[in-house]
Amino acid sequence: MTVIHHHVNGEARGAAERTGDVFDPATGAVQAQVAFATTAEVDEAIAAAKAAFPAWRATSLIKRADVFFRLRHLLVERTDELAAIITAEHGKVLSDARGEISRGIENVEFAAGLVHLLKGEHAEQVSRGVDVHSVKQPVGVVAAITPFNFPVMVPLWMTASAIACGNTVVLKPSE
Repeated sequence: MTVIHHHVNGEARGAAERTGDVFDPATGAVQAQVAFATTAEVDEAIAAAKAAFPAWRATSLIKRADVFFRLRHLLVERTDELAAIITAEHGKVLSDARGEISRGIENVEFAAGLVHLLKGEHAEQVSRGVDVHSVKQPVGVVAAITPFNFPVMVPLWMTASAIACGNTVVLKPSE
């Protein structure tokens, strides 16, 4: 039986101590198993995100935008494949699944355009002898815990903007 593993630092993790069943919503039959992370594995994911943060934060805004343009291309290219997975795992009709992916792609497009909103501001003489200067900086590791009802759109909505802003993310999707 297929086991859906979690990924840490870009790599699939092996055997899990605990797994849960993934049911076919049409038949109720078990179609796969999903690995549940231990506390130590969650800590490892957070540590990996923390270690990746300095390099990602230092990545130029234009290079970050390019990552999202490439992600957009992959999502468009694989829309039908992703829609079929959503349908099989969640029971959505294909048109709803495609719509969800389309909305997720819009979130990725927004994230690609965030570079223009991350530049900070400067204003002179906002008060007598007072100039204002703001710098927008990433905060670090972001935790994203997402619901079951939009398994592609909500994670893309939550993670794309956080990553585009220079943060790293640990994503925990619904079980």
